[in-house]
Amino acid sequence: MRTAAVAATAVSFALLVTACGGGDKSEDKGKGGAPSASATTTGAPAAKALSAAELDKLIVEKADLKGYQVQKAGAEDVVTADKVTTDKASCAPIAHAMSFISPGSPAASAERKVLAEPKKDASAKPEDALAGALGVEVTAVTLGSYEGQGAQEAFASVKKAGAECAGGFSVVHLKESTKVSKVAPESVTAGEEAVAFTVTSDLEGEAFTSKLVVFRKGNTLASFSTISFAPGGVAALPQALVDAQAAKLG
Repeated sequence: MRTAAVAATAVSFALLVTACGGGDKSEDKGKGGAPSASATTTGAPAAKALSAAELDKLIVEKADLKGYQVQKAGAEDVVTADKVTTDKASCAPIAHAMSFISPGSPAASAERKVLAEPKKDASAKPEDALAGALGVEVTAVTLGSYEGQGAQEAFASVKKAGAECAGGFSVVHLKESTKVSKVAPESVTAGEEAVAFTVTSDLEGEAFTSKLVVFRKGNTLASFSTISFAPGGVAALPQALVDAQAAKLG
């Protein structure tokens, strides 16, 4: 079971790299693209960004969750915003949120890989245990902290992208190209404002369904991109994980 879980993690994040982003880490990590010009900032007070060290203390860890393994994202998982591009500029915030990249222009960020622990069944055949492990949900969690109105602007850009990119868009991560065929809204409540989507991608002619949640708490943006090799992909939002992160942000 342990070997199967490790295999599931490796394969799942290889898929995350090709379908949604990832790759070599850069010293510029956390520096995103420009926020949407349509973002609204009226009425919110200016804020000072947290440091990467401070975000590391606020992002979810194993002690905050039951039934999950939590790891720091490695050099192979994180790239800068300029390495993940879209054929429609307005869709970039969604592509970035799915790729261990905080949308907009964060001053600092922190990333974790969260793996749901496979259910143990001593009577399961080896092939069934492997299938179960490969169906485990894996979530890329990112916290980004912003100066001034940056978090509000970044959140607004993600919300706008969900509406403008409902019919799909193309993503290029480094040299890997993937077609997102549909972005459908989901209902979610977290932080001060939140959005969620079911994202359907075309993977070698097959539909691959993942979930994306982004919420804002003050000047911090939390992003959750969840994938699984279970038949039909991911069925539900990672609500327990979202709730745990929201609670930790206060």
